[in-house]
Amino acid sequence: MTRKEYAESYFKGDKFATETMGIEIEDVGNQYAKCVLKVNARHLNAAGIVMGGAIFTLADFTFALASNPEGTWTVSVSSTIEYLNPAKGPSLYCEANCLKDGRSACFYEMTVTDSSGTPVARILTTGFKK
Repeated sequence: MTRKEYAESYFKGDKFATETMGIEIEDVGNQYAKCVLKVNARHLNAAGIVMGGAIFTLADFTFALASNPEGTWTVSVSSTIEYLNPAKGPSLYCEANCLKDGRSACFYEMTVTDSSGTPVARILTTGFKK
């Protein structure tokens, strides 16, 4: 079973990210993941732009994929997000990369871009490995 197949099987239990939000897994590698969110009206705020919570959920789910290889369990204990630009286009992409992987803690950076490649947000997350 590939890492992506394992992730799709395991994380289908995350109903909020996969069903409510509609986040799709594009790639999963060693301490890496990439997801896509196809934006629709349910993701927009009153101003008509993608809600910050939708962007954060995309990043949090992508972190979970990257930091939880088969047989481990990592949870986020702290995250910071910087919104850089309003999202434009039909999709948002998030990539998670490990900055440091320790015995009980890990540190990841997620970048969210829109369909044109414009950076939308940068997220730093500290994870605790159980």
